[in-house]
Amino acid sequence: MSRMKAKTVFSCQHCGYQSPKWLGRCPDCNSWNSFVEEDFLAPAQAKPRERPALYKEQPVLLKDVQVKDDARLKTGITELDRVLGGGIVQGSVVLLGGDPGIGKSTISLQISNRLADEGLTVLYVSGEESVAQTKMRAKRLGGGLAKQKGSLYIVNQTDLSCIIEHIRTLKPAVVFIDSIQVLFDPALSSSAGSVSQVRECAGMLTQLAKTSGTACFIIGHVTKEGTIAGPRVLEHIVDTVLYFEGDRFSAYRILRAVKNRFGSTNEIGVFQMGQLGLQEVSNPSEIFLSERPKDVSGSVVVSVLEGSRPLLVEIQSLVSRAGFGYARRRTQGFDYNRLSLLIAVLEKRVGLHLEADDIFVNVAGGIKIEDPAADLAVACAVHSAFGDKLVLADTVILGEVGLAGEIRSISQAGVRINEAQKLGFKRCILPKNNCRNLELNKHDIELIPVVNVKEALGFACP
Repeated sequence: MSRMKAKTVFSCQHCGYQSPKWLGRCPDCNSWNSFVEEDFLAPAQAKPRERPALYKEQPVLLKDVQVKDDARLKTGITELDRVLGGGIVQGSVVLLGGDPGIGKSTISLQISNRLADEGLTVLYVSGEESVAQTKMRAKRLGGGLAKQKGSLYIVNQTDLSCIIEHIRTLKPAVVFIDSIQVLFDPALSSSAGSVSQVRECAGMLTQLAKTSGTACFIIGHVTKEGTIAGPRVLEHIVDTVLYFEGDRFSAYRILRAVKNRFGSTNEIGVFQMGQLGLQEVSNPSEIFLSERPKDVSGSVVVSVLEGSRPLLVEIQSLVSRAGFGYARRRTQGFDYNRLSLLIAVLEKRVGLHLEADDIFVNVAGGIKIEDPAADLAVACAVHSAFGDKLVLADTVILGEVGLAGEIRSISQAGVRINEAQKLGFKRCILPKNNCRNLELNKHDIELIPVVNVKEALGFACP
């Protein structure tokens, strides 16, 4: 009987591209030093894999498919349910990513406790902690384990075949995998965390979730570039991808959906890290503005729209003389290229001389904004910091800035103004076209319409 000849192949840990020899740069995704050697058996010599038998479904007519109104499971965490699109869809697969220590395992255990309190069966697979360590963390988070109506099962396991057997036996409503990088399929010879293991384990879990109706939460570690460790195909396999944003040393966390087949990708959830885990923030605007300094130049408030929720955040800017002959541009929470465009507009259309100054822009609170309505607020903050002038008190600034210096209209201006009015702001600088569509008597706030950046700066920094 002839013995199987073991061979090796080099796989890119970013995209999964395979090569018979080591390459310094991946020809597919252009990443450097990403190839890792893995064992490989030729298809003619490899032993056929024995996959677990999954449920077989027959094709049905779309008009005959019955969808229940209660198809979503409520987690009891309002911020999370909003991001998911109204709750957990049965049979869905959710990938949860974020920096180390930001709260991925914490919120997973909190969701498990809430679902068990509602009488559901939940399986929490911890591949990085023992059962006793998980119990200690659950007690620290204040989980009422003795009062749960349902069942929360904990297991320390990294073998995918054993995990699938546990899911078949317990038939849980939701299963949590912590984390996908430590799971391994014994039928594959590569080590846990490799491209083939991560891709195969995620594919098997997704197939099982779709056929059995069990919702699956998968925790994924991130790389130093901020992306999910493993091949990008992992994000294409799952239904929903959630990312935690914010500094791990900050008290606030932003949960954002970058992919969602069952809801909007514009919604965000705001949490505060405390001794009892992640707590919901019901009024994020008030929190983000609670530490705003008074009578300081370079501070502007803008109302950005995250899905259906308006948020008031503070834009901070600092302009100082460059000390090394090379002007630096730094942003935190705002797009760098967009800042460069706004600086060019201020130089060309307004006449500011910023070429020899360092310019820093920060969005307070650790939130990242992509709403173009923040353009005018950033421009006003830079202008205020450059001239050391105070922005008009109790003023919210809205508007998108064009290359000609014009102020373009924004979406849902009325919703943004209402949020500013609730927090006590007295006036709002906004595009003139938006004022035409607003009911002026409806808003108890002074509206200042502007048509270009120069006019807006004159009102903002008198």
